[in-house]
Amino acid sequence: MIATVDCLNGSYPDIMEPILLSSTNEQSPPVDLRTALLKGQAPDRGLYLPQCFPQLTPDELAGFAGKSYPEIAFDILRRYTSGILDDATLFDLCRDAYNFDVPLEPVYDRVQVMRLDRGPTASFKDFAARMMARWLGRFVREAGQTLTILTATSGDTGSAVASAFHGVDGIRVLVLFPRAEVSDRQRKQMTTLRGNIRTIAMDGKFDDCQGLAKRAFADPALAHMALSSANSINIGRLLPQSVYYFYAASRLAQPGEPIVFSVPSGNFGDMMGAIIASRMGLPIKRLVVPVNGNDEFPNFLATGDYHKIEPSRNCPSNAMNVGHPSNLARLISLYGGRMDEVGEIHRAPDMAAMQRDLFSTSVSDEATRAAIRQAWADHKLLLEPHGAVGWRGFQDYLECAPLAGSPAVVLETAHPAKFPEEIERTLGFSPQVPPVLSALDPLSEDFDSMGLDYSAFASYLQANYGR
Repeated sequence: MIATVDCLNGSYPDIMEPILLSSTNEQSPPVDLRTALLKGQAPDRGLYLPQCFPQLTPDELAGFAGKSYPEIAFDILRRYTSGILDDATLFDLCRDAYNFDVPLEPVYDRVQVMRLDRGPTASFKDFAARMMARWLGRFVREAGQTLTILTATSGDTGSAVASAFHGVDGIRVLVLFPRAEVSDRQRKQMTTLRGNIRTIAMDGKFDDCQGLAKRAFADPALAHMALSSANSINIGRLLPQSVYYFYAASRLAQPGEPIVFSVPSGNFGDMMGAIIASRMGLPIKRLVVPVNGNDEFPNFLATGDYHKIEPSRNCPSNAMNVGHPSNLARLISLYGGRMDEVGEIHRAPDMAAMQRDLFSTSVSDEATRAAIRQAWADHKLLLEPHGAVGWRGFQDYLECAPLAGSPAVVLETAHPAKFPEEIERTLGFSPQVPPVLSALDPLSEDFDSMGLDYSAFASYLQANYGR
């Protein structure tokens, strides 16, 4: 079971000292949550992590069974926002952000699928993006400043961020997406918005988009722009994503009972939400971390040798087409190591502990489609490619470690209707389209196009956001 790290007694309603966050590159001074959110990436190009994690007591965890999702979100997030937001404000923000269902779908025995696709963009990214938009909107308003959010997306991040920040005063959003690797509906969720939202179709991969964004954050010539990120390099993405692990456990596990989660993973932000939950005291028996054909992490976990996939491999689970997950730096840091922003390991993590806590496997395109067919044929469980990677990875885990009665949750991270062509080819029918997606069909798109030259990208930023 994943070990916890004690820090503070976060018993509600006691007042807590603010938690500071440090950079994974260990060369920047610690900051509070407000500063980490506004900066996105640390000045030394590392990623912010809490210096310690507030601990929930067994009684607090047991009490979540009687609370709604917004109430659980408030109880978790207030432990990080102490000194930054008052409790009444945070509670209102949680209630406003999480005004949609979070269904757990029974499959067999004590295995369930948590559908994180009921938000406004039908993706799990809504959970983090909506809270980030509310936090940052408030901070920018209080400071009377303007902030530019620069975000790379491999599929769902861009649409969730664009939707969450659309119309937020004082915040401008620029989304970079790989032209050939997002679905039509994913693209239209970004490119049909106007006002403070702009998008660029890039002639490259997600890793290329992410590399341009990271370089811009560290470019002294762009420092006057007040750039920040809504990618999972921003700690504001990870903290809200820890909440649904507590929620799922409260609905399925008995008090104190360890639970297995299977989290389909690309840039590893979603997986890090589970790690944060475990460090706060949630009993996780094993964290299953399946990836698609971009198999750098399972190879690293098995051997201790890390090699990026360059260029990243294009798979049906397009939001996971990541050849170098940024959040590996955070994971390695929490296991005692240090990885820099380009993937070089300067201090090895505790590989034995990682192998004990995590199970990872690579799921091929063929196995992804087979998992969609098998889940539907055996359980009438409708999965899209990302959820199918999570399902197949869970099956691979069961071959090595039977559940023996333990509860388990597989995450479905996007609505199947975002990938109608893939479902049609695999199952022979099209999934029912929810209103949040069907409303996109008549809308017109507007986006820019660009190659991968950084000087051209920097000039674009200066021209459009330099004032």
